[in-house]
Amino acid sequence: MSGALADKMQQHEAFWRGEGPCLIFIPAETQELYDLQEYPMRFHNPLAMWESEMRRARALVDWPTDGIPCVRPNLGVIFVPTMLGLGYRLPEQAMPWPGEPLDRAAIQKARVNDIAASETMRLAAEFYAIHRAAAEEEVVPYHADTQGVFDIAHLLYGEALFYDLPNPDRAAWVEELLRISREFYTQATSQLKAMLEEPAGSMIHGHGTCQGVYFPTAGARSAEDTATLISPAMIEQFVLPHIAQTADAFGGLFVHFCGRHPTMLEQFCRMNAVRAIDLGNPEFYDTRHVMELCAETGTVLHSRLAVLPGETWRAYIERLATLTRDTGARVLLRPLAIPETREACAQMREYWHENTCL
Repeated sequence: MSGALADKMQQHEAFWRGEGPCLIFIPAETQELYDLQEYPMRFHNPLAMWESEMRRARALVDWPTDGIPCVRPNLGVIFVPTMLGLGYRLPEQAMPWPGEPLDRAAIQKARVNDIAASETMRLAAEFYAIHRAAAEEEVVPYHADTQGVFDIAHLLYGEALFYDLPNPDRAAWVEELLRISREFYTQATSQLKAMLEEPAGSMIHGHGTCQGVYFPTAGARSAEDTATLISPAMIEQFVLPHIAQTADAFGGLFVHFCGRHPTMLEQFCRMNAVRAIDLGNPEFYDTRHVMELCAETGTVLHSRLAVLPGETWRAYIERLATLTRDTGARVLLRPLAIPETREACAQMREYWHENTCL
Protein backbone atom coordinates (compact mmCIF):
# COMPACT_ATOMS: atom_id res chain seq x y z
CA MET A 1 0.00 0.00 0.00
CA SER A 2 1.36 3.40 -0.98
CA GLY A 3 1.79 6.14 1.60
CA ALA A 4 -0.79 8.33 -0.13
CA LEU A 5 -3.38 5.54 -0.05
CA ALA A 6 -2.69 4.83 3.62
CA ASP A 7 -3.17 8.54 4.42
CA LYS A 8 -6.48 8.67 2.53
CA MET A 9 -7.75 5.53 4.26
CA GLN A 10 -6.91 7.00 7.67
CA GLN A 11 -8.75 10.19 6.71
CA HIS A 12 -11.79 8.15 5.65
CA GLU A 13 -11.70 6.01 8.80
CA ALA A 14 -11.79 9.18 10.91
CA PHE A 15 -14.81 10.39 8.94
CA TRP A 16 -16.71 7.14 9.60
CA ARG A 17 -15.90 7.47 13.32
CA GLY A 18 -17.58 10.88 13.21
CA GLU A 19 -14.31 12.79 13.58
CA GLY A 20 -13.09 15.73 11.56
CA PRO A 21 -14.60 17.26 8.43
CA CYS A 22 -16.96 15.85 5.87
CA LEU A 23 -15.20 14.80 2.68
CA ILE A 24 -15.41 16.10 -0.88
CA PHE A 25 -14.58 14.42 -4.20
CA ILE A 26 -13.57 17.09 -6.71
CA PRO A 27 -12.90 15.86 -10.26
CA ALA A 28 -9.70 16.87 -12.02
CA GLU A 29 -11.57 17.65 -15.22
CA THR A 30 -15.08 17.91 -16.55
CA GLN A 31 -15.92 14.61 -18.20
CA GLU A 32 -18.82 12.34 -18.99
CA LEU A 33 -19.64 9.76 -16.36
CA TYR A 34 -18.49 6.96 -18.68
CA ASP A 35 -15.97 6.87 -21.52
CA LEU A 36 -18.07 5.58 -24.43
CA GLN A 37 -15.60 6.09 -27.27
CA GLU A 38 -15.15 2.70 -28.98
CA TYR A 39 -16.89 1.11 -26.01
CA PRO A 40 -18.00 -2.12 -27.77
CA MET A 41 -14.34 -2.88 -28.55
CA ARG A 42 -13.21 -2.10 -25.02
CA PHE A 43 -15.96 -4.23 -23.48
CA HIS A 44 -14.31 -7.32 -25.01
CA ASN A 45 -10.72 -6.10 -24.56
CA PRO A 46 -9.66 -5.92 -20.88
CA LEU A 47 -6.37 -4.18 -21.73
CA ALA A 48 -8.13 -1.43 -23.68
CA MET A 49 -10.71 -1.15 -20.90
CA TRP A 50 -7.96 -0.83 -18.28
CA GLU A 51 -6.04 1.78 -20.29
CA SER A 52 -9.20 3.87 -20.72
CA GLU A 53 -10.14 3.73 -17.04
CA MET A 54 -6.57 4.45 -15.95
CA ARG A 55 -6.38 7.60 -18.09
CA ARG A 56 -9.25 9.00 -16.06
CA ALA A 57 -7.94 7.80 -12.68
CA ARG A 58 -4.33 8.96 -13.03
CA ALA A 59 -5.51 12.57 -13.23
CA LEU A 60 -6.69 12.23 -9.61
CA VAL A 61 -3.27 11.30 -8.22
CA ASP A 62 -2.07 14.32 -6.20
CA TRP A 63 -5.22 16.29 -7.10
CA PRO A 64 -6.83 18.40 -4.31
CA THR A 65 -9.61 15.96 -3.50
CA ASP A 66 -10.47 13.49 -0.75
CA GLY A 67 -11.18 10.66 -3.18
CA ILE A 68 -8.97 7.61 -3.62
CA PRO A 69 -8.01 7.19 -7.31
CA CYS A 70 -9.64 3.96 -8.45
CA VAL A 71 -10.67 1.87 -11.47
CA ARG A 72 -13.01 -0.98 -12.31
CA PRO A 73 -13.89 -3.08 -15.33
CA ASN A 74 -16.79 -0.99 -16.62
CA LEU A 75 -19.05 -3.82 -17.82
CA GLY A 76 -22.43 -2.28 -17.04
CA VAL A 77 -25.57 -3.50 -15.33
CA ILE A 78 -25.59 -6.76 -17.30
CA PHE A 79 -22.53 -8.02 -15.36
CA VAL A 80 -24.48 -10.40 -13.10
CA PRO A 81 -27.57 -11.16 -15.26
CA THR A 82 -25.40 -12.53 -18.09
CA MET A 83 -24.11 -15.13 -15.64
CA LEU A 84 -27.60 -16.62 -15.71
CA GLY A 85 -27.76 -16.56 -19.49
CA LEU A 86 -29.28 -13.14 -20.25
CA GLY A 87 -28.22 -11.87 -23.65
CA TYR A 88 -27.03 -8.33 -24.27
CA ARG A 89 -26.09 -5.94 -27.04
CA LEU A 90 -23.50 -3.20 -27.27
CA PRO A 91 -24.88 -0.11 -29.04
CA GLU A 92 -22.40 2.51 -30.20
CA GLN A 93 -21.89 5.37 -27.74
CA ALA A 94 -23.86 3.59 -25.01
CA MET A 95 -23.44 1.19 -22.14
CA PRO A 96 -24.50 -2.48 -22.57
CA TRP A 97 -28.22 -3.05 -23.07
CA PRO A 98 -29.98 -6.20 -21.80
CA GLY A 99 -31.39 -8.66 -24.30
CA GLU A 100 -34.78 -10.33 -24.24
CA PRO A 101 -35.91 -11.38 -20.72
CA LEU A 102 -35.63 -15.02 -19.72
CA ASP A 103 -38.63 -17.13 -18.80
CA ARG A 104 -39.13 -18.92 -15.51
CA ALA A 105 -37.77 -22.26 -16.72
CA ALA A 106 -34.58 -20.71 -18.13
CA ILE A 107 -33.87 -18.82 -14.90
CA GLN A 108 -34.45 -21.91 -12.77
CA LYS A 109 -32.21 -24.00 -15.01
CA ALA A 110 -29.42 -21.39 -14.83
CA ARG A 111 -29.25 -21.60 -11.05
CA VAL A 112 -26.42 -24.16 -11.35
CA ASN A 113 -24.30 -21.98 -13.66
CA ASP A 114 -20.66 -21.49 -12.70
CA ILE A 115 -20.15 -17.73 -12.34
CA ALA A 116 -16.36 -18.07 -12.53
CA ALA A 117 -16.75 -19.45 -16.06
CA SER A 118 -19.03 -16.64 -17.25
CA GLU A 119 -17.89 -14.16 -19.89
CA THR A 120 -18.25 -11.07 -17.72
CA MET A 121 -16.42 -12.57 -14.73
CA ARG A 122 -13.61 -13.69 -17.04
CA LEU A 123 -13.32 -10.15 -18.43
CA ALA A 124 -13.24 -8.74 -14.89
CA ALA A 125 -10.55 -11.23 -13.83
CA GLU A 126 -8.38 -10.26 -16.80
CA PHE A 127 -8.83 -6.56 -16.02
CA TYR A 128 -7.72 -7.05 -12.41
CA ALA A 129 -4.75 -9.20 -13.48
CA ILE A 130 -3.59 -6.44 -15.83
CA HIS A 131 -3.87 -3.88 -13.05
CA ARG A 132 -2.02 -6.10 -10.59
CA ALA A 133 0.84 -6.61 -13.06
CA ALA A 134 1.10 -2.86 -13.70
CA ALA A 135 1.78 -2.26 -9.98
CA GLU A 136 0.36 1.27 -10.01
CA GLU A 137 -0.44 1.20 -6.31
CA GLU A 138 -1.70 4.77 -6.16
CA VAL A 139 -4.79 3.63 -8.13
CA VAL A 140 -7.01 1.03 -6.45
CA PRO A 141 -9.18 -1.52 -8.31
CA TYR A 142 -12.78 -1.95 -7.16
CA HIS A 143 -15.91 -4.02 -7.85
CA ALA A 144 -17.54 -4.29 -11.25
CA ASP A 145 -21.22 -3.28 -11.20
CA THR A 146 -23.20 -5.99 -9.40
CA GLN A 147 -26.40 -3.89 -9.21
CA GLY A 148 -28.90 -5.08 -6.54
CA VAL A 149 -31.19 -8.04 -5.98
CA PHE A 150 -34.44 -6.50 -7.22
CA ASP A 151 -32.70 -4.86 -10.19
CA ILE A 152 -31.17 -8.19 -11.20
CA ALA A 153 -34.58 -9.87 -10.99
CA HIS A 154 -36.04 -7.19 -13.26
CA LEU A 155 -33.20 -7.46 -15.78
CA LEU A 156 -33.61 -11.24 -15.90
CA TYR A 157 -37.40 -11.50 -16.01
CA GLY A 158 -38.42 -8.18 -17.53
CA GLU A 159 -41.77 -6.44 -17.11
CA ALA A 160 -43.46 -9.72 -16.20
CA LEU A 161 -42.07 -9.14 -12.72
CA PHE A 162 -44.50 -6.26 -12.14
CA TYR A 163 -47.48 -8.39 -13.12
CA ASP A 164 -46.41 -11.25 -10.88
CA LEU A 165 -45.69 -9.14 -7.76
CA PRO A 166 -49.36 -8.57 -6.79
CA ASN A 167 -50.53 -12.02 -7.96
CA PRO A 168 -50.88 -14.41 -4.99
CA ASP A 169 -50.67 -17.38 -7.38
CA ARG A 170 -47.16 -16.23 -8.38
CA ALA A 171 -45.90 -15.42 -4.89
CA ALA A 172 -43.76 -18.55 -4.56
CA TRP A 173 -42.14 -17.92 -7.94
CA VAL A 174 -41.42 -14.27 -7.14
CA GLU A 175 -39.67 -15.29 -3.94
CA GLU A 176 -37.70 -17.96 -5.82
CA LEU A 177 -36.67 -15.42 -8.47
CA LEU A 178 -35.50 -12.99 -5.79
CA ARG A 179 -33.57 -15.75 -3.97
CA ILE A 180 -31.82 -16.75 -7.20
CA SER A 181 -30.98 -13.09 -7.90
CA ARG A 182 -29.64 -12.68 -4.36
CA GLU A 183 -27.54 -15.84 -4.62
CA PHE A 184 -25.87 -14.65 -7.83
CA TYR A 185 -25.41 -11.11 -6.51
CA THR A 186 -23.72 -12.52 -3.39
CA GLN A 187 -21.60 -15.04 -5.28
CA ALA A 188 -20.47 -12.49 -7.85
CA THR A 189 -19.60 -9.91 -5.21
CA SER A 190 -17.70 -12.49 -3.17
CA GLN A 191 -15.80 -13.60 -6.29
CA LEU A 192 -14.78 -10.02 -7.04
CA LYS A 193 -13.68 -9.45 -3.45
CA ALA A 194 -11.57 -12.61 -3.57
CA MET A 195 -9.85 -11.38 -6.75
CA LEU A 196 -9.13 -8.08 -5.02
CA GLU A 197 -8.05 -9.77 -1.77
CA GLU A 198 -10.55 -7.55 -0.01
CA PRO A 199 -12.17 -8.39 3.36
CA ALA A 200 -15.83 -9.42 3.32
CA GLY A 201 -16.98 -6.51 5.50
CA SER A 202 -15.14 -3.53 4.02
CA MET A 203 -14.22 -2.08 0.63
CA ILE A 204 -12.93 0.79 -1.43
CA HIS A 205 -15.63 1.68 -3.95
CA GLY A 206 -15.77 4.34 -6.65
CA HIS A 207 -19.46 3.99 -7.54
CA GLY A 208 -18.89 4.37 -11.26
CA THR A 209 -16.35 7.18 -10.83
CA CYS A 210 -12.55 7.24 -10.54
CA GLN A 211 -12.73 8.55 -6.95
CA GLY A 212 -13.18 5.90 -4.30
CA VAL A 213 -14.36 5.90 -0.71
CA TYR A 214 -13.06 3.53 1.94
CA PHE A 215 -16.02 1.87 3.65
CA PRO A 216 -14.76 0.17 6.84
CA THR A 217 -18.16 -1.34 7.76
CA ALA A 218 -19.75 -1.94 4.33
CA GLY A 219 -18.41 -4.57 1.98
CA ALA A 220 -20.75 -4.18 -1.00
CA ARG A 221 -22.78 -1.70 -3.02
CA SER A 222 -26.41 -2.29 -3.99
CA ALA A 223 -28.19 -0.38 -6.78
CA GLU A 224 -31.99 -0.60 -6.72
CA ASP A 225 -33.26 1.67 -9.49
CA THR A 226 -36.18 -0.57 -10.47
CA ALA A 227 -37.68 -0.46 -6.98
CA THR A 228 -38.71 3.17 -7.53
CA LEU A 229 -41.51 1.79 -9.73
CA ILE A 230 -43.29 -0.10 -6.94
CA SER A 231 -45.25 0.87 -3.83
CA PRO A 232 -43.81 1.32 -0.33
CA ALA A 233 -45.67 -1.83 0.77
CA MET A 234 -44.10 -3.85 -2.04
CA ILE A 235 -40.68 -2.41 -1.20
CA GLU A 236 -41.22 -3.54 2.39
CA GLN A 237 -42.15 -7.03 1.24
CA PHE A 238 -39.89 -7.70 -1.73
CA VAL A 239 -36.87 -5.37 -1.51
CA LEU A 240 -35.89 -4.62 2.07
CA PRO A 241 -35.58 -8.25 3.28
CA HIS A 242 -33.11 -9.05 0.49
CA ILE A 243 -31.10 -5.91 1.19
CA ALA A 244 -30.88 -6.98 4.83
CA GLN A 245 -29.77 -10.50 3.89
CA THR A 246 -27.10 -9.32 1.45
CA ALA A 247 -25.86 -6.88 4.08
CA ASP A 248 -25.45 -9.79 6.49
CA ALA A 249 -22.93 -11.30 4.08
CA PHE A 250 -20.93 -8.09 3.74
CA GLY A 251 -21.24 -6.28 7.06
CA GLY A 252 -23.38 -3.49 5.60
CA LEU A 253 -24.22 -1.86 2.27
CA PHE A 254 -23.80 1.36 0.35
CA VAL A 255 -27.14 1.81 -1.50
CA HIS A 256 -27.86 3.77 -4.68
CA PHE A 257 -31.02 4.42 -6.66
CA CYS A 258 -32.08 6.67 -9.52
CA GLY A 259 -35.51 8.26 -9.81
CA ARG A 260 -37.85 9.87 -7.31
CA HIS A 261 -39.28 7.84 -4.43
CA PRO A 262 -39.18 9.79 -1.12
CA THR A 263 -40.73 6.93 0.86
CA MET A 264 -38.15 4.43 -0.39
CA LEU A 265 -35.39 6.87 0.52
CA GLU A 266 -36.71 6.95 4.07
CA GLN A 267 -37.16 3.16 4.14
CA PHE A 268 -33.53 2.66 3.13
CA CYS A 269 -32.19 5.26 5.56
CA ARG A 270 -34.01 3.61 8.46
CA MET A 271 -32.33 0.24 7.80
CA ASN A 272 -29.44 -0.56 10.11
CA ALA A 273 -27.82 -2.41 7.22
CA VAL A 274 -27.49 0.73 5.09
CA ARG A 275 -24.35 2.70 5.89
CA ALA A 276 -24.61 5.32 3.12
CA ILE A 277 -27.10 6.40 0.46
CA ASP A 278 -26.66 7.89 -3.01
CA LEU A 279 -29.26 9.73 -5.09
CA GLY A 280 -28.98 9.25 -8.81
CA ASN A 281 -31.30 12.23 -9.31
CA PRO A 282 -30.59 14.69 -6.47
CA GLU A 283 -32.57 17.39 -8.29
CA PHE A 284 -35.77 15.48 -7.44
CA TYR A 285 -35.31 16.02 -3.69
CA ASP A 286 -35.16 18.88 -1.22
CA THR A 287 -31.53 18.88 -0.07
CA ARG A 288 -32.27 20.09 3.46
CA HIS A 289 -34.88 17.37 3.97
CA VAL A 290 -32.48 14.68 2.73
CA MET A 291 -29.75 15.89 5.07
CA GLU A 292 -32.15 16.04 8.01
CA LEU A 293 -33.29 12.49 7.30
CA CYS A 294 -29.70 11.23 7.07
CA ALA A 295 -28.74 13.01 10.29
CA GLU A 296 -31.77 11.59 12.11
CA THR A 297 -31.09 8.02 10.98
CA GLY A 298 -27.28 8.09 11.17
CA THR A 299 -26.99 7.42 7.42
CA VAL A 300 -24.09 8.95 5.53
CA LEU A 301 -25.09 10.92 2.44
CA HIS A 302 -22.59 9.96 -0.28
CA SER A 303 -24.07 11.71 -3.27
CA ARG A 304 -24.08 14.41 -5.85
CA LEU A 305 -26.22 17.32 -4.70
CA ALA A 306 -28.17 19.60 -7.00
CA VAL A 307 -26.99 23.05 -8.12
CA LEU A 308 -29.45 25.95 -7.98
CA PRO A 309 -30.04 27.94 -11.20
CA GLY A 310 -27.19 30.36 -11.82
CA GLU A 311 -25.26 29.20 -8.74
CA THR A 312 -21.47 29.60 -8.81
CA TRP A 313 -19.21 27.00 -7.26
CA ARG A 314 -18.51 29.34 -4.34
CA ALA A 315 -22.19 29.92 -3.61
CA TYR A 316 -22.85 26.20 -4.08
CA ILE A 317 -20.22 25.04 -1.58
CA GLU A 318 -21.17 27.74 0.94
CA ARG A 319 -24.85 26.75 0.78
CA LEU A 320 -24.16 23.02 1.19
CA ALA A 321 -21.63 23.54 3.98
CA THR A 322 -24.21 25.64 5.85
CA LEU A 323 -26.86 22.94 5.38
CA THR A 324 -24.42 20.29 6.58
CA ARG A 325 -23.67 22.25 9.75
CA ASP A 326 -27.31 23.15 10.37
CA THR A 327 -28.59 19.58 10.01
CA GLY A 328 -25.67 17.68 11.52
CA ALA A 329 -25.53 15.35 8.50
CA ARG A 330 -22.36 13.48 7.64
CA VAL A 331 -21.78 14.06 3.93
CA LEU A 332 -19.45 12.64 1.30
CA LEU A 333 -20.02 15.25 -1.40
CA ARG A 334 -19.59 14.72 -5.12
CA PRO A 335 -20.05 18.36 -6.19
CA LEU A 336 -21.89 19.33 -9.35
CA ALA A 337 -20.48 22.89 -9.47
CA ILE A 338 -16.76 22.55 -10.21
CA PRO A 339 -14.04 25.23 -10.25
CA GLU A 340 -11.99 25.58 -13.43
CA THR A 341 -8.48 25.66 -11.94
CA ARG A 342 -6.47 23.49 -9.58
CA GLU A 343 -6.00 26.45 -7.22
CA ALA A 344 -9.75 27.03 -7.02
CA CYS A 345 -10.36 23.31 -6.44
CA ALA A 346 -7.93 23.45 -3.52
CA GLN A 347 -9.82 26.46 -2.15
CA MET A 348 -13.12 24.60 -2.49
CA ARG A 349 -11.76 21.62 -0.59
CA GLU A 350 -10.28 23.82 2.15
CA TYR A 351 -13.55 25.72 2.60
CA TRP A 352 -15.54 22.47 2.80
CA HIS A 353 -13.19 21.02 5.40
CA GLU A 354 -13.13 24.13 7.55
CA ASN A 355 -16.90 24.56 7.51
CA THR A 356 -18.03 20.93 8.00
CA CYS A 357 -15.57 19.93 10.71
CA LEU A 358 -16.91 18.47 13.95
